[in-house]
Amino acid sequence: MQPIIHKINQLFKQSAQLLVDFAELHADDIFKSATTIGDRLKNGGTLLICGNGGSAADSQHFAAEMVGRLGRDRPPISAVALTTDTSILTAVGNDYDFSTIFQRQVEALASANDVLVVLSTSGNSKNVITAVESARRIGLYTIALLGKDGGKLAHLVDTALVVQSPSSQLIQQVHITVIHAWCEIIEDILYPIQSTKEI
Repeated sequence: MQPIIHKINQLFKQSAQLLVDFAELHADDIFKSATTIGDRLKNGGTLLICGNGGSAADSQHFAAEMVGRLGRDRPPISAVALTTDTSILTAVGNDYDFSTIFQRQVEALASANDVLVVLSTSGNSKNVITAVESARRIGLYTIALLGKDGGKLAHLVDTALVVQSPSSQLIQQVHITVIHAWCEIIEDILYPIQSTKEI
């Protein structure tokens, strides 16, 4: 039993250390990217989000926090995960190609004031790359949460946040923490808490 406990402790320590190291390197980038998202949403834009596998789940998590709420009651925030409509995903994948499942949704739904956030632990997911390419042609601001060396996407987006780890699960743990930080900042931008102090 002891080796198992040791392994669990090591996994938690690795995750915690990666989170701390990432925050020390990228806190400013996290804040600036959240501000860009918040400003575009304030001006009528929509947040579009996509990724594959665990990154698809994180995309849906992000959209849910925006449309629902994170820490306090406030109006819903316009966000769409491009990973959820199985009819669109299977129709486009079958009739065209799996590499276009997000691209065609971007082309159908997006306007220039929107933001596209993509998640990829490799940075090389073809369907995410084609979505970014279309988003940039339309004029969206593009942000990527990536892993490893950032892959091709690191050079295609306006802002890339790269978790430099070979472990997909550790990368995704940092990604979801960034998403929660973004949510708090975006809520503060769109719906600042009013001071109750007397002047």
